[in-house]
Amino acid sequence: MAESRSSSASRHETRERIVEVAARLLQEQGPDAVTTRAVARAAGMQAPTIYRFFEDKDALLDAVAEHVFATYVAGKALVEQEDDPVVDLHAGWDMHIDFALTNPAVFAMLADPRRGTASPAAAAGLRVLRERVRRVAAAGRLRVGERRAVELIHAAGTGAALALLSVPPQQRDLGLAEAMYEAVAHAVLTDGPALSARDTTRAALRAAAPELPMLTDAERALLSEWLRRPDEDSIDTADPPRPG
Repeated sequence: MAESRSSSASRHETRERIVEVAARLLQEQGPDAVTTRAVARAAGMQAPTIYRFFEDKDALLDAVAEHVFATYVAGKALVEQEDDPVVDLHAGWDMHIDFALTNPAVFAMLADPRRGTASPAAAAGLRVLRERVRRVAAAGRLRVGERRAVELIHAAGTGAALALLSVPPQQRDLGLAEAMYEAVAHAVLTDGPALSARDTTRAALRAAAPELPMLTDAERALLSEWLRRPDEDSIDTADPPRPG
């Protein structure tokens, strides 16, 4: 049993070494440099060893993308949240752009729908974004539905990053990403004042209502409708004019 655990640990360590070496080659020299021969040479092993873990170069590149992006997502999720969820959302955008510019090869692979849609790491990144948007919704600062907000922010962030990566570093206008954020923020965020405690509670319930598992569809719809109604004390209750 001990030998089995030792063998499993050794296999895991070998795989991790291959992925780390390939990630370094990818970052320093680009995807064309990540060949089984080059990775094996840099890792100090024979090329056939690579095929014990990865079917082909594409499989190895997928593993590298997972490794690099998962490390980034883990750090992104651990960043301390700001008291203001809108500030937190903006910080997440900045980190997304920074990752793309720091890891262009990996970002390009993850932006490819054929890779990114099946990537657990990319899915984890979207979960972080959804959580940030959920906080904004709970604060009553969301102009559109949560799903639409997530899709707009994700699309805008990916587009801004790819646009910056399409030109040489010395010619990049980094203000493009900030201008894009301002545009999408205008589309999804309200400019309203800070909410009262009661309004914040209503907004939080409104954000959570679609996913409350204990409610039926009809009950969720009824709750959402009720939460959208104006408060009674916000309606003009002035005495009607007296006859005559």
